Order: sequence, then structure tokens, then C-alpha cells
Amino acid sequence: MTSDGPPSSRERRGPSRIRVAIALALVYVVWGSTYLAMRIALGGFPPLLMAGLRFTAAGGALFVALRLRGVAAPSLLQWARSALVGILMLTLGNGGVAIAEQWVASGLAAVVVASVPLWAALFNGFFDRWPSRLETLGLAVGTVGVLLLNLGGDFRGQPLGAAVLLGASASWALGSVWSRKLDLPQGLMASTAEMLGGGAALLLLALIRGDRPLPAAVGTPLLALAYLALFGSIIGFSAFGFLLRNVSPTLATSYAFVNPCIAVLLGVGFAQEQIRWTTVLAMVVILGGVALVAIKPRPPAAFSKLAAD
Repeated sequence: MTSDGPPSSRERRGPSRIRVAIALALVYVVWGSTYLAMRIALGGFPPLLMAGLRFTAAGGALFVALRLRGVAAPSLLQWARSALVGILMLTLGNGGVAIAEQWVASGLAAVVVASVPLWAALFNGFFDRWPSRLETLGLAVGTVGVLLLNLGGDFRGQPLGAAVLLGASASWALGSVWSRKLDLPQGLMASTAEMLGGGAALLLLALIRGDRPLPAAVGTPLLALAYLALFGSIIGFSAFGFLLRNVSPTLATSYAFVNPCIAVLLGVGFAQEQIRWTTVLAMVVILGGVALVAIKPRPPAAFSKLAAD
């Protein structure tokens, strides 16, 4: 999915709709499945340690692979900028969600995390442009759909957990939007450097806390951690980085509306959970909101130092 050499004339015109659709499908489905995978992995690893191992393993594997292909290593300044983005998105964002899931009901977590597109639209308004009327309508419809999806769910989360989730969502959105303005490495190397920076910060915090793998870490939790590293990080995060460089932040972060739908379907398929009529209605509403956001999205401003993925 990457092109690490000089961009061709076709690439300068922007990515094809097919590549954008594939990247969207990956973040929709793969990141939707990580709800279940994180729950399983937390059975063997404390949240900060689990997230740190996940991102450093994925980032390290990608870095070795890219260097073997001859991709240039980031400059010192690019490492620093990538680490800043990684800390915002992964350490504070993903790490915050992992911590909050210990306290907050899954329904509340899905609602709060679905605020990411709203935060992204707000930050992008300050950095670049405000959402169009159609995008604003899509955001509103998607939010209503997520609320419907969690109708009747357990919203008895602790206030601290809800606050951590809200802060994590805002931090992820800020890192996502800001990354479009920074001189970062090209292609997959940008996602790689961000994962290494954010993962290292997570491991440092886990070390300070004295986190250790639990006795039950060997087995299913370890397999879940491997799934998170390969699919959630290497594939999912790389696809998200591609979207950030090529579509509007509103469309790129629309995964937050769809992920709860995927999580519900996986719960029905693997955890024998029941599906209600409100769930089906919510999924239709959410997909309608995403469609509104996706209709003729405005291309992002061109940045000469960012190559199309």
C-alpha cells in the first residue's frame, strides 16, 4: 500500500477510490475486532504493558522490514515529531482507552470513543477548514446511531473512567489532525516511527508502575496480543495513516462510528450475545451517517513534504 520512492504523476493527483475504500474497510473491520481482542489480552497483561508491547513489536517489525527494502530512516527531527504524534495518539489515546476499559461499561466506552470524529472536526477547523454542511450532517447522524446502538446498555461507568475516555478520544483526534501538518517520514515509515515513539512511552510508564505479565499471559491472551500487533497495529494503523494523508479527517475518523457495529456483530457471533431491533436500526443509521461523510469529500490541502501513500 505504500510507495516509498518519488511520487508518480498519478500519485500526485491522489489515491484511487479503490485504495481509499480498502483502507476504510480495514480500519472499520480490523479496529472493530480489537475491542474483543483487547478484552482477551487484558486477561494476561496490564493495560499499559499490553499496549506498549503491541506497538513496539509492530513498529519494530515494520522498521526492520522497511530498512531491508532500502527505505531511509527518519531524521532526528522527524523521529521527534513522530514520537509526539505517537504519544498523543497511542500513549494517551489508545493507552487511555485500555486503562478506562477496566472501569467503564463497554456501552459507555463505545459512545465516548465515537466522539473522535467530532473532536477531529473541531481541531481541523482550527488547523485548516471546518466541516461542510454534508459532513456536519453525517457527524450528527452517526452520533445518533451510536447512541441508538447503546440504548439500554450499562452506563454505570465511574466518572473517572468516562473522563479518561473523553481525554483519550480528544488526544487521538488532535494527534491525527496535527500529523497532517508536520514534516513526518514518508509512507509507512511515518506510522512505524509513531508506533515506536508511542510504544516506548507506554513501556516506560508500565516500567514506572512496575507492571508485569499475569500468570495467565501465556495462551489465549498472548495470541490476542499478537493479533493486536499484526492486525490492529501493522495493518490497521498503517491503513489509518494512509487515510490521514489522503482524505479529510472527518472521513478518516469515521471508523469510530462503525467500530461499535463490528464489535456488536462479533459479540453475537462469538459470545452468544443477543441482538435487538434497536441494534439493527442503529447500524442502518450509522452507515447512513458515514455515507453522508463519504459523499464527495473535499480533498485535503496539499502538503509538498507529505507524499501520497
